[in-house]
Amino acid sequence: MPTNALILSGGGARAAYQVGVLQALADILPNLHNPFPIICGTSAGAINATAMAAHKGEFRQAALALAETWRTLEVDKVFRSRALDLMSGLFKVGVSVFNEGVGRDRPLALLDNSPLRQLLTDVIPFDNIEQRITEGQLRAISITAMSYSSGESVSFFQGAPDLQPWRRARRLGRPTRLTVDHLLASSAIPTIFPAVYLDREYFGDGAMRQVAPISPALHLGADRLFVIGVSANRSPSHWGKSKVPPRHSPSMAQIIGQMFNSAFIDALEGDLEHVERVNALLALIDKDRCQQTDHLRSVETLVISPSKPLDKIAGRRVRDLPAGLRFFLRQTGATARGGGSAVASYLLFSHGYCNELMELGYQDAMWEREAIEKFFAPSFEKSESPADANSGSGKNSSPLRTF
Repeated sequence: MPTNALILSGGGARAAYQVGVLQALADILPNLHNPFPIICGTSAGAINATAMAAHKGEFRQAALALAETWRTLEVDKVFRSRALDLMSGLFKVGVSVFNEGVGRDRPLALLDNSPLRQLLTDVIPFDNIEQRITEGQLRAISITAMSYSSGESVSFFQGAPDLQPWRRARRLGRPTRLTVDHLLASSAIPTIFPAVYLDREYFGDGAMRQVAPISPALHLGADRLFVIGVSANRSPSHWGKSKVPPRHSPSMAQIIGQMFNSAFIDALEGDLEHVERVNALLALIDKDRCQQTDHLRSVETLVISPSKPLDKIAGRRVRDLPAGLRFFLRQTGATARGGGSAVASYLLFSHGYCNELMELGYQDAMWEREAIEKFFAPSFEKSESPADANSGSGKNSSPLRTF
């Protein structure tokens, strides 16, 4: 049987979209108990990936538990958002110029994400990961972060004993036992959240300098990839659209937003395009010669990505943020009017915004129901018992979705 891998990209609060897709997947295939023996995540996607990997129940139970966390999420559970906290972060960054640009008591960051550490510690039972690997329920989980010392993309993975580390240009795989520090490191957006000290070096957001987001899953043995993105750019309907002439020069938030998009979105889309081209080339080679290629194999992919621009949703939801943070974002142009709502889309950890993204993810996956059922057909046939096969359509009578 082919080995499926789940790939969850980064994107801050945009990762709520992934949860909606996972819930829809659990509704579409209610009898598929363990669809992903390999799970890979980056940045906020790493948090979702670890939560799914560490849950001891079946797939739909894990998706329900993850959705419950996101549905009740608020900004104060992720970072301190009072006006005083924001001013303190700005002050420490300013004072660092008198200390060679280095933070005195902790790594430099505009926001204090210590509440996120507590949240992750409370909701993710990390010890369950090793137990699930030992029981054969999980092959591997990989979490990617960027080393500030070497500039390399490091994929920390915990998995079966036979899995080997790897090294490629600017990226490597390192076996380890995952902890909350790995998640904080992978999701530490540069200048926004503080870097994390791991293995005698500092790490930041895994989306930075991650030139091959799909690579960890392939190194861990995946043959088929289920990818949940956080951008609508892959849809041909968005290509070549005429743009409205700008009313002003780019705002600070608009510039930073494009930098974030470049880090969190572009690499994944480019890597997927590369996989599609390799698959097309391998299809032109006869089977005997294809077996002689060095580590090259055809990889089936299914990508679910937003059908609507998440920036526009964020522009409407900026009002949900605490007053201090809302004022700061508006002053930098992080609104629909200022053209920088992309920045807000990464920091909008409010239940209203997250629930809307979860709903969108659920709908988008349901629209792709036929493709999803076809993609998982081999795994479904293997896991379905004779009783299940004779029970009718197999549709779930009690919807999992709870937004």
